[in-house]
Amino acid sequence: MAPYHIRKYQESDCKGIPDLFSTGLTEHVPITFCHLLRLPQMLVLLLKGPQVLFLFSGSCLLAFMASLALLTLLKFFTKYPWAKYEVRALNTDMSDITKTYLSEQCSYFRVAECEEQVVGMVGCLPAEDITLWRKQELFHLCVAFEHCGQGMVKALIRTVLQFAWDQGYSEVVLVTTALQYSWCPWPLLEPQIPEDA
Repeated sequence: MAPYHIRKYQESDCKGIPDLFSTGLTEHVPITFCHLLRLPQMLVLLLKGPQVLFLFSGSCLLAFMASLALLTLLKFFTKYPWAKYEVRALNTDMSDITKTYLSEQCSYFRVAECEEQVVGMVGCLPAEDITLWRKQELFHLCVAFEHCGQGMVKALIRTVLQFAWDQGYSEVVLVTTALQYSWCPWPLLEPQIPEDA
């Protein structure tokens, strides 16, 4: 396990960041696909649909082809939202990280570097949602798969929490999907509040 350090984003990092972000998003596709396959409605469609087709047509080949077509369609619809999110992010805030995350005093972007390669990243901005007033919103928390399990995610989140505390924010929020809750390490990360506060 090679040591890593967390530092402020630099313009020279712009080549590795999109690849890291894209790779991180592709890891969600199989999880989403498996989740969809476990849904009762999907099981009924995948099992009963070809059965009904077989009963009406009498063709095993047609029923088998319908099953394959349904799985292919499901795989496409699983990839589509992640691909759409990736394109939107890479064309908005990720297209100019310096302008989006480093031009304002209350914005923040850090990278984790290991052996002179960017292997993790995290950003935060003041929350735009009016119900999240005086809160920072965490964006693009990502660590390369081969560096998982080294405590890098926890370290990146702690830097965000410390930054938010130093800026006078009371909370850091993360908007996520239901599928990502199982990976959320929040109970382990209580913010360190200085004793003189």
